[in-house]
Amino acid sequence: MLVLGLHTSLVLVSLLRLVVAAENDNTQIDSCAKLVHLRLENTTILSAGHVSGPVNVSTPGSCQSQALVSSSLCRVQFVINTTSTSAVHAEAWLPDTWFGRFLGLGNGGLGGCVDYVNLDYGTSLHFAAVGSDNGHDGDSGSVFLNHPEVLNDFAFRAIHVEAVIGKQIVEAYYGRPHHKSYYLSCSTGGRQGTQEALKFPEDFDGIVAGSPATNFNSLLGWATIISRFVGAPDPTGNPHFIPADLWNTIASEVLKQCDGLDGVEDGIITEPDDCQFRPEAIVCAAGQTTGCLTSAQIDALHEIYQPLFGTNGELLASRYDPGTEADGNAQAFFSGSIHPIADVREHNM
Repeated sequence: MLVLGLHTSLVLVSLLRLVVAAENDNTQIDSCAKLVHLRLENTTILSAGHVSGPVNVSTPGSCQSQALVSSSLCRVQFVINTTSTSAVHAEAWLPDTWFGRFLGLGNGGLGGCVDYVNLDYGTSLHFAAVGSDNGHDGDSGSVFLNHPEVLNDFAFRAIHVEAVIGKQIVEAYYGRPHHKSYYLSCSTGGRQGTQEALKFPEDFDGIVAGSPATNFNSLLGWATIISRFVGAPDPTGNPHFIPADLWNTIASEVLKQCDGLDGVEDGIITEPDDCQFRPEAIVCAAGQTTGCLTSAQIDALHEIYQPLFGTNGELLASRYDPGTEADGNAQAFFSGSIHPIADVREHNM
C-alpha cells in the first residue's frame, strides 16, 4: 500500500505540473493575442501571436520569405508612422522566459531588412528583442530619392522609435518594464548604434556598434575606388586585376610580415595599423609564373593598402587593413566588379 500511495502521489504531482504548465501556456497565448488592441503613439499593431519554437515562420517584405524561431515566444508585428510620408515596420519577439533585458537590433548595407537572425539569437538568450526594416523594404537606395523623411529614418530615426515603442510593448506584455537595455549590430548597424549614442543616449544602457559605417558616402566611394584599382567594372585584359587564388598568396605574405609585430606569432595581426605591408616580397622573379604577382599587380596593392585622399588632399577613407584580405568577404571588393552595395547606390540614387 505504501508503494502504491507513493506512485499515486508522483502521478498526481506530474498531472498537477502539466495542468499548471497548460494554464501558463494559455495565459501567455491570451496575453500575446491581446497586444493587437494596444494603443501606442503613431503605432499600429499589425498582428500578435504566440509561436511555439522551434519552427520556421513566414516573414513580410522582399528580403526573405521565412525565419527561424528557436524559442517559444510572443511575436508582435507593428508599424510606426514617423512622419506623414515615412514609416518603420518592426517586430518584437518576446520570449516565454524573460530575464528582464531588452535588445534593440540594427540593419546592414542599405538597410531595409529586419534582422531575423539576431531576433532569434537574442530571444534564445531570453532577451526581449526588437528589430525593424529601418524605414523601407529591401536593400536598395532607390526609395531615398525625393523622400527625405525615409532617408531620415535610415540615417538616425528608425532605431530610436524601435527602442521607444518596443519597450512599451515589452512592458505591456510582461506587466513590468525592462531593467537593462542593449543594442547589437554592425556595419550600417554600427553606424546606427553610434548615432544612438550621440542623439539618444537614454535609449540603451550598452551598445555594441561593430564595424560602424559612419561616413557612409565616403565609405561607398572608397569601396568603388579600390574595386577600380583591380580593373572593375570590367577587368578583362586589365594588367592590375588580381585573380581570387592569388589573394591567398597575398594573405599568407601579409601574415608572414606582420603576425609577429606584437611579439607573438599566433596567426593574428593584432594591430593592423602597425603593419607596413611590402608587396614587393611576392613579385614574380624571372621565369616565375605561379604564386607571385606582376609589377602591375604590385602597383594595385600599393594603391589598395594606403589611405584614400581627395583632390585637395583631404582624407576620405582609411586604408584597406592588412589582414582583411584573408576574410571571405574580400572578393566583394576585388572580384572585378564594383562592390555590390556601392553599385546599388550608384544605380538607384
